[in-house]
Amino acid sequence: MTTPHPPSTTPAGTGRCPFTGETRTSEWSPDRNETFGSAHADYAALREQNPFPWSADYGGFWAATTYEDILAITQDDELFSTAKQNVVPHVPRVSRRPPLHFDPPEHTDYRTAIDPVFRRSVVTEHAGAFRDSARRLVDGMLMESSPDGVRHLAAPFAMDCFASLLGLARDQTREIREIGVRYGFAIQDMDNPVIEECSKRLYEIAREIYDRRLAEDPDPSRDLVASLHRAALDPDTAITETSAVATIRQLIVAGMGAPQAVLGSCIAHLATDSGLQAHLRAHPEDLPSAIEEMLRLHAPYRVFARTAKRDTVIHGRAVAQDEPIALIFPSANRDVTRFEDPDTFVLRRKQNSHLSFGRGSHKCPAATMGRLELLIALEELLARTETFSLAGDIVMMNWLEYGPRSVPLALRPADRMP
Repeated sequence: MTTPHPPSTTPAGTGRCPFTGETRTSEWSPDRNETFGSAHADYAALREQNPFPWSADYGGFWAATTYEDILAITQDDELFSTAKQNVVPHVPRVSRRPPLHFDPPEHTDYRTAIDPVFRRSVVTEHAGAFRDSARRLVDGMLMESSPDGVRHLAAPFAMDCFASLLGLARDQTREIREIGVRYGFAIQDMDNPVIEECSKRLYEIAREIYDRRLAEDPDPSRDLVASLHRAALDPDTAITETSAVATIRQLIVAGMGAPQAVLGSCIAHLATDSGLQAHLRAHPEDLPSAIEEMLRLHAPYRVFARTAKRDTVIHGRAVAQDEPIALIFPSANRDVTRFEDPDTFVLRRKQNSHLSFGRGSHKCPAATMGRLELLIALEELLARTETFSLAGDIVMMNWLEYGPRSVPLALRPADRMP
């Protein structure tokens, strides 16, 4: 056992641990009024002074900030669980929503049904629809008097892409977008009545999607609903029709939140770097590498959590059974012990093994789709503009995901549209 790391010299108050009953000094409190990039200075200080702090916020939780700790936790399903509390704060829920709320081996059944539908050969079939959406949205944004990179591009584009994958009708897409945005902001504001209201409607929508898709008799090897339904009919899996619908409900939200957050961050990053914009317009072949580096710099997830199945020690700190541990992926991706000059954008960075899509059994199944969404959206934004820059202050989301809520832009259209 290593020597426990001393608490931060600037405690944020005290709180009673709900799991052990002991009163602890709160060593860190998430900043709810961030500016773009300000969190990274806080995380760097934590990694240097107190890399595994206890916070009394949100009912009490540990925060893993280093690459090594997060990698170890995400790859140890025997010691750490997502079934009890998988995000910080604990979000009210009517029932467990797979696959996020399940551990292996139950979790494995869901991933066996989900993963093939997100393979590259299937996802790229939707590239045309993704590009149509990106072009329409960028052109619309160019016509706006006060264009916003999130409201007019990142948010609707993420929803359009997931709607295409699910084969949704336009009326369903519109309603999901409206409810999803409301749900996402309610989560950020910890508005439990609105969370419960939106969640209930999202379950109803998931049921409607499930029934409508099955009525069309889609190919289970290429359709998410059909794949889950086929698994639900197999008595040897943990999947039921009810849990298959709950999976659709979970993926609707996941399919909107993270892509919106990271695309918004990429737009903000490019809006502050005219040189990188110019380079990528002249050398579009470098865009995939640039996306990987922006994914590293602006990982969207920081509240996914694991709970300890038994008492253990992490980074020299005694963690009690059932205590939640938030995985601060944006911090891990800038850990100087893993990445040289971690706060600097480095095109074609060598060994860029970032954790933006997670690791272990719960690694994001839609990583290929996410990369394709970013590629197409940024290709169209760069091709259809001569330049773009910030036209006001970026407003950040509040804690639950790392990314902007608003990116005011000034855009100059390209002389020739592709």
